[in-house]
Amino acid sequence: MGKRVEKKISVKQGREVRLDKYLMELGLGLSRSKIQKLISNNAVLINDKPAKAHHIIHSGEFLTITYEKKEPVGIEPENIAVDIVYEDTHFLIVNKEPGMVVHPAKGNFQGTLVNALLYHTSRGLSESDEWTKPGVVHRLDKDTSGLLVFAKTGRVHSELARQIQEREMKRIYLLLVWGVLPSNKGVIEAPIGRSTLDRKKMKVTPFASRKAVTHFRVIERFNIATYIRAQLETGRTHQIRVHFSHMGYPVIGDPDYGGRKLSILVNIGKHHKDKFDIILKKLKRQALHATALSLCHPAKKKTMVFYAPLPEDIRNVLRYLHKNCVQ
Repeated sequence: MGKRVEKKISVKQGREVRLDKYLMELGLGLSRSKIQKLISNNAVLINDKPAKAHHIIHSGEFLTITYEKKEPVGIEPENIAVDIVYEDTHFLIVNKEPGMVVHPAKGNFQGTLVNALLYHTSRGLSESDEWTKPGVVHRLDKDTSGLLVFAKTGRVHSELARQIQEREMKRIYLLLVWGVLPSNKGVIEAPIGRSTLDRKKMKVTPFASRKAVTHFRVIERFNIATYIRAQLETGRTHQIRVHFSHMGYPVIGDPDYGGRKLSILVNIGKHHKDKFDIILKKLKRQALHATALSLCHPAKKKTMVFYAPLPEDIRNVLRYLHKNCVQ
């Protein structure tokens, strides 16, 4: 159960902005989708009348927003080693190791990155409309390594979420896929929705899906694999893994989207079976790493860029490819 909260706000700023965007910027700890739902349910009033999301805010207007704030449930801080790349009073950047879950979830309330950060950070993480996700602005899959940003205040959380929503935050990945990609660069634009056969997986589908766009550039080709740099334009669940699998080039080691299936030998050649086996012994997870992240500092208003080098397991596979799989 949650606590009913009613906030009354007198608009004093002069610039014109949409209501939903204005509420995001207030730092209430509510997601954009939650705010839009509140507006559609008449839980947001302007001068005591139900508001519309597209309404343009003006000085002198009086807003009332009513919502349920979930009572906080304790997430236990844990002394787990974590690679904090950057930290200040507003947010922190973490280089997540593979195998670590980002936040607590059903059946997994300990050992997560959030548990670790609550122990290590000099200030708490921001509240969220989902109590299990304090500070979580975006996520990485359990077995994807690399950079993540966590917010410490509601206002910063809202601003960083806005940067992602409006594609101002840049996220760059390095990955290895099975097969020799023919194009040096390109854009994969294919809508992604949840699989009807397995609700834990995603798929390219026109039904109940959302727009998904991935930009990519080939770094290096081998006779059985391709080393790629990818940049997300959108951030759908499993987006890079689903897009490249859909194209016929699954991420090496990916257990969910064809990266460990023998059927890939049809594409790379059955005579490469020994190399296929050796590579999968070297790599226990998908060869996907979030290597760079750029954002505008919410307080300093300057662009900051962060980098995380490839972890050792992916470097080991690259060394093997260079030695045994040159074209």
